[in-house]
Amino acid sequence: MKYTVGNIGKAIVAKIENGDDLIGCLTKITLKENIKSGIVFVIGAIHKNKAVCGPIKSVIPAKPFWQNFPGPSEIVGIGTIFQKNYQPKIHLHSAIGRGKITRVGCLRNKMGVFLIVEAVILEIKNVNAKRMFDKKFALSLLEVL
Repeated sequence: MKYTVGNIGKAIVAKIENGDDLIGCLTKITLKENIKSGIVFVIGAIHKNKAVCGPIKSVIPAKPFWQNFPGPSEIVGIGTIFQKNYQPKIHLHSAIGRGKITRVGCLRNKMGVFLIVEAVILEIKNVNAKRMFDKKFALSLLEVL
């Protein structure tokens, strides 16, 4: 286990509107506000898309198991923001559901907002952490330095 200790900086509240790209908007905010590390919370609704809902098999490196979800769908999620190659990289896991179908997964693609998504970003200052590509896992993972 490795860890680093920091402080909470800025708190940002965003209204992401119908048709906007959720991940794209969050990334734009982090760039504009110079957020290098942080936490993001989202609630609202998104259009039909897909998410990574685990690995296909329990092997390393893991191959992503993509699942479609119906749209429009409700979303609640939490994620982290850390730099990768000097750019903010958002890692967002969400529960996405409509009716009796619910998926939990990692949002990696362009994700269209339906009606509204409310987002709260909390900046974490003075931490020594970033995302780095790990050859063993074939993923960009958090590295605490």
